[in-house]
Amino acid sequence: MGNTSTLPVPETSPEIAAVREALAKRRESGGLLLRIVPASRYSGLARRLVMRSALVYSRAWLVLLSGVFEPLFYLLAFQVGFGSLVDDVTGPGGRPITYVAFVAPALLVASAMNGAVYETLSIFYKLRFDRLYDAMLATPMGTLDVALGEISWAVLRSGMYAMAFLGVMAALGLATSPWSLLLIPVALLVATVFAALGMVCATLLKSSSQFDYIHVAVMPMFLFSTTFYPMSVYPPAMQVLVEISPLYHGIELARGLSVGVLDPSMIGHVAYLVVLAALGLYASSRRIEKLLLS
Repeated sequence: MGNTSTLPVPETSPEIAAVREALAKRRESGGLLLRIVPASRYSGLARRLVMRSALVYSRAWLVLLSGVFEPLFYLLAFQVGFGSLVDDVTGPGGRPITYVAFVAPALLVASAMNGAVYETLSIFYKLRFDRLYDAMLATPMGTLDVALGEISWAVLRSGMYAMAFLGVMAALGLATSPWSLLLIPVALLVATVFAALGMVCATLLKSSSQFDYIHVAVMPMFLFSTTFYPMSVYPPAMQVLVEISPLYHGIELARGLSVGVLDPSMIGHVAYLVVLAALGLYASSRRIEKLLLS
């Protein structure tokens, strides 16, 4: 007789029935997303992808650590060099602050943006060469799980950069307000936006040479989203363009919180970032679905 263990398991087998029953019970007892999103898109297993990424980087922790240094070098350069050359500037609420205190929260948010963008660019290789997501979607994981997992890991990585940066700010006496602690949630929100948008871009790229397109978009945002200059220095037409940038809204939030000046406009900044994050998450999950399931 042949080896029957190699025969395919019929779809009506007790094993498959048990798996389907377990998944059905899990959806019934799960959260709102499990109830309203089809099982083919979401099964609540995004954390598994985060755990995989953490395991991968546990053997390459120097790569994670290296991302902390670039923004810190910027901050130290401004503290030691530019800070002694530039007079006090007008900060949030019209109060005078040092130029280093003006730039520091912007650099913190920018470090979160860079960490999220460059982490999600690795999705291009996972999608085009490693075929990682093909294997994942053969499990109960759905496209929304994949998007949530990758974005969550990118946000966690950016959060580590932001916490290190805030620690240096505190050591240099640049985080004097108790509201400065909220710089971390702001950085995480900004990272979520750019991780979601970065994942969409990664699914649109055809070759690694097109990474330059991402750099062309990120660098002007870093330079001109009021990171180093107040909005008042720009002509009116350019101010409109700056206000479109997600980084600008994150910087405005961080700069106000760093000196303890709260403003009703902060609600608008948060709403803009939340909407962009939601749109990016939806678009990234749909792109994964289109590429792998259609």
